[in-house]
This record gives sequence, C-alpha cells and structure tokens, in this order.
Amino acid sequence: MEVSSLPISASQRGKLISAGYTSISSLFSVSPSHLAQDLKISENEALEILRVASRRSGVDKIDQGRSRLIVNGAQRSLDMLNEEESSICITTSCSNLDDILGGGISCKEVTEIGGVPGIGKTQLGGKCRIQLAVNVQIPSDCGGVEGKAIYIDTEGSFMVERALQIAEACAEDIKEYNSLQTKDSHACQVNKEPKDFLDNIFLFRVCSYTEQIAVVNYLEKFISEHKDIKVVIVDSITFHFRQDFEDMALRTRLLGGLAFKLMKLAKKFSLAVVLLNQVATKYSEGSFQLTLALGDSWSHASTNRIILYWNGDERYAYIDKSPYMRSASAPYAVTRKGIRNSASSKYKRVKLM
Repeated sequence: MEVSSLPISASQRGKLISAGYTSISSLFSVSPSHLAQDLKISENEALEILRVASRRSGVDKIDQGRSRLIVNGAQRSLDMLNEEESSICITTSCSNLDDILGGGISCKEVTEIGGVPGIGKTQLGGKCRIQLAVNVQIPSDCGGVEGKAIYIDTEGSFMVERALQIAEACAEDIKEYNSLQTKDSHACQVNKEPKDFLDNIFLFRVCSYTEQIAVVNYLEKFISEHKDIKVVIVDSITFHFRQDFEDMALRTRLLGGLAFKLMKLAKKFSLAVVLLNQVATKYSEGSFQLTLALGDSWSHASTNRIILYWNGDERYAYIDKSPYMRSASAPYAVTRKGIRNSASSKYKRVKLM
C-alpha cells in the first residue's frame, strides 16, 4: 500500500515520498523522532502520520511512539513445501547452468545477476540480449513457462534487432523439438514465429530514479491487467542509483522499498524478478576486489545472487547466494543464438575467489 493513499495533507505525502517513504510498510519500524527529522516536521505531526498509517494498514496500535505490527494468521510449513515443489523455472538455454540453478531461474523469487563488462550478463538477463524475456515464452508443451515478460530498461541500451535474433533462435529450437517429437503424443503443438516473442515483451524505458520507482509502483496494476506475466527484468537496478545520489541514507531507503515491492510481486503473481547489477571495487584484506554494486546492505535484497566471471578464456556463472542451492559454478558460452552450453561440459562446485 502506497503512502499516496494516506488521508493526510498533500504536503505531508510529498515530504514522505521525497524522504524515501513510498510505501506504508516503510513506516512500520521508524520512530516519530526519526521521521520528524527526515521530514523536517514536529514530533507530534510525525506521530500523527504514523497513527494514520497504522490505521490504514491494519496495525492495531502504536506504543510509545513506535509502530507495533500485529500479524494475523500464519502459513503452514507443509503448504510452503508444496509450493516449492510445484514451482516452475525459466530455462537459461544452458543445461550446465540450469543444473546448478535447480532447473533455471526460479519463479516466485528475486534473482540478481552481475559481472564485469563483456561477460554476458546482458545476454543472460536482458538489456539488448534478452534471453530470459524470450525463454519465458516457450510453450508449456515444450517444457516452458509460456508466459510474458516485462523489461525495465534504465540505461537505454535495449536493441530490438538483437531481441529478434534471440527470438529467431528460440523459434528454431521449438521447431527442432517438434520434429524430434513427431511420433510422441506429447509433442509441442504450438509453433511461434519470432515476432510473436517480441509482441509479448513489454518495455518500460526509465530515465531517472524517480521514474524507476514510479514504474515499480505501477507494476502491480499492470500485471493484474496483463495476465501471464512470468518475468520482470530490471536492467540495471543500479544505474540511476549510482549516478544521481549523494545522500546514501536516502538511497538505502529507496532501494529497500524497491526490493520489498519486487519481492512482493514475485510472491503474489508467482513470477521471476531478475535484477541486473553492475560491478564495483571493494578494498578487502589489503587488496582491491571486484564486487557487485550498491554495497553490503543491498546484497540481502535478492533471494539468489549469480556472479559471472572469466576463468581463462571461458565464461563461468557462480551461485554466490541462495537459501537452498549449493555454491557452484558452471561454464556457459555467448553465441549468435544467445546463451548456450560451453564447449566444456563439466561444471565445478568450487568457491569463487
């Protein structure tokens, strides 16, 4: 629920949004004094805002100026297990990579992908090489998800020509699958043309962090109106938040709000959220090392984290973080058709150094 729905003055709503409090949930753990400082208002006025937010969201009461969330109901762990066992994945078109990912990019989860320039993260995650945005449309008869894609382009590097090239390769793969299964009653009965893939990719071009926040806030309504969305790709989550910010506290709050909303979307609509990230340099143990951008606090914003790196002349993907998958790395290749198996058929269960 957004703060724009609160029955408070327009000035107060504007101050909340400007300070990074875009959702009512972002107010649950803040004190009146802290909120008053951020909004440059009195503590009494801040306390009243918190009380209004608590009533609107169903929080039963605020004690001593701090919000206390009373949660009603619970989910059975058996239901959670059944949900996990029935979850679906989007293939990466690289069987080695799919193997270590437990079948591919999982729906209902947020997956972050990052790596150095030229490593192929744009191939795997989106940008001008939208492998997952195409693969999510593979028909269910062919073992696919048969969904649609939302692509949020923050860097202006979407290339429809490359998207068409990937779509052509996927259409060829489906036809090849059909030819191999002609004698099987389970053969895929759907033939997709390359332009059919492009018709099911919804592109949002954003030019600032405020536009990025606005688009993410709009996604729930858009997905509700456009059925079968099964992947949301943000390429990149990082760009505007590295370019336009000096206030790190504000940036942390805004990013935290975005992460919460994207996780909520993944769960509510059973879709995959894929975040492309850039790399940064981090000083650790007497040397500089490459790490994903946005700092340590952001590393908790995703369910899974995949780092792409070079091993000699070969590209590798490494599972850096996952609640249920073991740390592992697998080779992959970037070809004219997109992501494919590497010439090396073996993958390693080793820690990336």
